[in-house]
Amino acid sequence: MSLRINDTAPDFTVDSTAGKLKFHEWIGDSYAILFSHPKDFTPVCTTEFGAVAQLASEFTKRNTKVIGVSVDSVEEHKKWKRDIEAFAGAPADFPIIDDTSLEVSKLYNMLPADAYLPDGRTAADSASVRTVFIIGPDKKIRLTMSYPMSVGRNFAEILRALDAIQATDGVPIATPANWVAGQDVIVALSLNDDQAKEKFGKVEIKLPYLRFCASPSK
Repeated sequence: MSLRINDTAPDFTVDSTAGKLKFHEWIGDSYAILFSHPKDFTPVCTTEFGAVAQLASEFTKRNTKVIGVSVDSVEEHKKWKRDIEAFAGAPADFPIIDDTSLEVSKLYNMLPADAYLPDGRTAADSASVRTVFIIGPDKKIRLTMSYPMSVGRNFAEILRALDAIQATDGVPIATPANWVAGQDVIVALSLNDDQAKEKFGKVEIKLPYLRFCASPSK
């Protein structure tokens, strides 16, 4: 069964470029982004890891830890990091998981349970490992995105989605299409008009079921 929104993110203990870590302990009280790749030293993945390195301060502002998964060894990851940092012009300080065993890839339903990738495998052998998971401090999966090998991920969209998740976390609001931080939000249908005005102040009623208010500060 594939993982769904609000499922508890599977825990695991693995080796990584930051040493051995237990996933849930590593997340702690932060949000986390787990992003996976089919192979080290591949072009699209190098640009993506570079983008993550360049956005380190943005993730820190959002109390969010990032961690990469690739189906190669720690030794290979450390060599690859030199290329990533040279390309990005920024340190790649986030951990990269050693998933040579495919444990994490299978645990997160990125490969069939019976998948076996022999030595000498190429990125095409593990092509389905192209997924993003946003996980809350409660260790629940908040969002997933999967990409084909030919499409580089848009990390501006990942940040936007993270902002939306954090803005709506525990608050009776939702975000409209193309929302970015600071824009008005949608009042949840769990509140009637009077309750909405009492909680949020000014409410703009576009339709009986579509009401906007200013994005509340937590």
